[in-house]
Amino acid sequence: MPPMQTLWSLTTLHLGRTVRVYDALPSTNTLTLELAGDRANAGVALLARTQSAGRGQHGRSWQAPPESSVLLSVLLYPPAELRRPALVTGWAAVSVCETILKLANLQAKIKWPNDVLILGKKVCGILIEQRTVDSSLATVVGIGLNVSQSADMFAQAGLPDACSLAMMGAPPLDYETVAKTLLTELDTQYDALLQGDAHTLKTQWKWRLGLLGKQVHVESVHGDLFGRVLDMTFTGIDLETAPGEVRRILPETVLHITAT
Repeated sequence: MPPMQTLWSLTTLHLGRTVRVYDALPSTNTLTLELAGDRANAGVALLARTQSAGRGQHGRSWQAPPESSVLLSVLLYPPAELRRPALVTGWAAVSVCETILKLANLQAKIKWPNDVLILGKKVCGILIEQRTVDSSLATVVGIGLNVSQSADMFAQAGLPDACSLAMMGAPPLDYETVAKTLLTELDTQYDALLQGDAHTLKTQWKWRLGLLGKQVHVESVHGDLFGRVLDMTFTGIDLETAPGEVRRILPETVLHITAT
């Protein structure tokens, strides 16, 4: 295991009370998964100043200059009603959006299923990985939030559709401030879920997705569908495919949803 550089302890309720900070890691998610075998690690967060083999959706890899991004993973053992990947991803994405609003006064949107955008450019990616440990489902939530990279950095990396908070006009922010604010927001939102309030998160999630009432193209593991979104919940998407015909789609089967 790589040597830990710093240990933070936040005054949170469920996650972030222990934050292990590393100068460099191959991947925060990989190391966090290694900790999942011990439930005593519940709520631990790992933060890397840089990582060399970060994993994105569909196995993509990417890197970021040191301290230019929040490279964060948290370990949770959610109760059964909070384990759906769609809900966990929505919780993380909404928390990122609220953090951006608080720190940068910028309204971010969610692109299905796990990207956060500002003015159409990707500022954050989220990766959920789950593993069964002694009959419990360990959930690792990985977040990569771009803070201070320049447009030139993304251009050189061949990422013209990416952005950072700095690029979008945020005041100067350091990764530590952003990380602590994000962890606090994640904890606040998670506590609300544990108290039985999933409605608030669902409402925020639907608004930031911005797809209600729109004609969309749904790419799923079962094929493509076209129609109008009538409703979206963490358990199903109601799609009107023809007048009087409504299909309910499981969120976990949906790869992409694009407004047409």
